[in-house]
Amino acid sequence: MGEGGESLDFDTRAVRAGVARTHFNEHSEALFLTSSFVFDSAAQAAARFAGEEAGFVYSRFSNPTVTAFQERLAALEEAEACVATASGMSAILACCMALLKSGDRIVSSSSIFGATVQLFTNVLARFGVETAFVDGTDPAAGRAAGRPGTKLVFREPPSNPLTEVFAGAALAEVAHEAGALLVVDNCLCTPALQLPLALGADVVIHSATKYLDGQGRVLGGAVLGRKEIVTGAVFPFLRTAGPSLSPFNAWVLLKGLETLRLRMEAHSAAAFELARWLEAHPRVARVHYPFLESHPQRALAKRQQRAGGAIVSFDVRGGREAAWRVIDATRMISITANLGDTKSTITHPGTTTHGRISAEARAAAGIGEGLLRVAVGLESVEDLKRDLARGLDA
Repeated sequence: MGEGGESLDFDTRAVRAGVARTHFNEHSEALFLTSSFVFDSAAQAAARFAGEEAGFVYSRFSNPTVTAFQERLAALEEAEACVATASGMSAILACCMALLKSGDRIVSSSSIFGATVQLFTNVLARFGVETAFVDGTDPAAGRAAGRPGTKLVFREPPSNPLTEVFAGAALAEVAHEAGALLVVDNCLCTPALQLPLALGADVVIHSATKYLDGQGRVLGGAVLGRKEIVTGAVFPFLRTAGPSLSPFNAWVLLKGLETLRLRMEAHSAAAFELARWLEAHPRVARVHYPFLESHPQRALAKRQQRAGGAIVSFDVRGGREAAWRVIDATRMISITANLGDTKSTITHPGTTTHGRISAEARAAAGIGEGLLRVAVGLESVEDLKRDLARGLDA
């Protein structure tokens, strides 16, 4: 909201939300590199520690720069509250640890980030939390897995790396019928392209490391949603356990948010053009991109997303050997598993991001040996085509 209470557009919120100038009246957001804060009196210290008085206490759980990032991201996601964390995975962990207990169940799409699979199956399982993996594109599959004890329904729309899209309103209905919360990882679209809370989600997760920063500089994460969930449950876990976002990283992320929509639209336009070029190449068996006419959820994607995003995955004919040849022939695209950068990256999901999950889990998620994932940056699309053609045409 503006100073007069008027509603502000997305781009204005991305630049102005969360700004609280100090007495120096600085124009750029201040960076508070301090571990603790000084109190005026013993009584004030006691009141702040007890939560009876608003104010900053200790940067593990309260810092002005981190607060500015939380408020700005909450404004963009149209969320009541936001808690920032050290990374995207710590955001998912904080959400799960705050909302689940032994005996509870998660119903998750089988097509999610490999580290999230590891967290659900190897870490949370040790604490008595069971995860059922289903075909995330079929709401009925989630309903069938929604036995008593299901507390979270987890989705990544679009999914990493196959860009599967899920119906937000239908998923919310399935989750709420089961008495569960719908948790959506909005890393790949960001609020510039998609608003999961408006589609019925209860919680939104971010790996701020990716497009919220946008230049591959820092790690960060966030959990957003209603105050009763975020402030009432997730924040107490963060305060005690400490998977905290550093003030410096928060300051960098604030700068990234200022250009978020511009970058996401440019990423998406380039990715769409590259996807169409790849689809016409004889060495490519299939291209996964939400706005392609060949994508099975294209109509749904166009209803829920403002653009298709920056991730293009494609299956190369010839399996792993052919896929690795394409990677090794590149001269410009960075060979790294990270994404969300201005620099385009390429990786082989089956041996990197999803390499630690079982072969059966990879098969269930549709991740074959010939699959490559390109996170399209902001370079010339013609240069990206030439770089990929070196391997594809060989």
